[in-house]
Amino acid sequence: MDGTLAILGTGRMGEALLSGLLRVGWVRPEQVRCTVRRPERARQLADTYGVRAGTDSAEAAEGADVIVLAVKPQNLADLLAEVGPKLHTGQTVISVLAGVPTTTIQDATPEDVPVVRVMSNPPVQVDEAMSVLAPGTHAGPEHTAVAEEVLGAVGRVMTLGEEHLDAVTALSGSGPAYVFLLAEAMIDAGILLGISRDVATELVVQSISGAAKMLRDTGRHPVELREGVTSPGGTTINAIRVLEEERVRAAFINAIEAAKKRSEELGR
Repeated sequence: MDGTLAILGTGRMGEALLSGLLRVGWVRPEQVRCTVRRPERARQLADTYGVRAGTDSAEAAEGADVIVLAVKPQNLADLLAEVGPKLHTGQTVISVLAGVPTTTIQDATPEDVPVVRVMSNPPVQVDEAMSVLAPGTHAGPEHTAVAEEVLGAVGRVMTLGEEHLDAVTALSGSGPAYVFLLAEAMIDAGILLGISRDVATELVVQSISGAAKMLRDTGRHPVELREGVTSPGGTTINAIRVLEEERVRAAFINAIEAAKKRSEELGR
């Protein structure tokens, strides 16, 4: 990247992006300015990554070519009051705030500032994120391309209309939490069956990792892959029968729908 990058709100997501972008060489430390709320956190980031870090978001944003908004949604209004008037059309603003529409940011900035909304997820921390981009009214292909480069450094990227972002938040944004809950339940089951926690954890984690790789790399439908494991009269079909009786499939669908509704509420 030529130019400078500002990450405003360098918490978990902001730091994960920072780490990934530096690791792949998309930016150099001297090109980056990070802001946080506490001076001690700023010193920690500066010492760890060699970037400029501080608490003045307006100063960091004013001279940046690419700006990542990564504060908590409840702190966005204060941030926009501070930096909004200083943004201009020569910048690309990337928002990774869950539930916040591009119009909220556009309304607090000068006319025609390009904003790209992003919904990513926690695997950004291990370069396996699934990120979905939604360009705002003033964002052209060149701005979307910048956002693709930023998020592509830490995982996979696709572009959808903003009307789908609440569903994306519920499905893939929160998705890793559902997998973690499933893993927790499977590990507990292993302990119940007399397997130590360490062994049960290794069995479950590798099983989930392998299953995900099969889904991604084979291109086969989940039903087809499941049927390949499900022998007539065998152990798997008995387990699946119980899961269906307990309405696990319906519970997942209802849970994801509830997450979407909550995302919509946060956006309002």
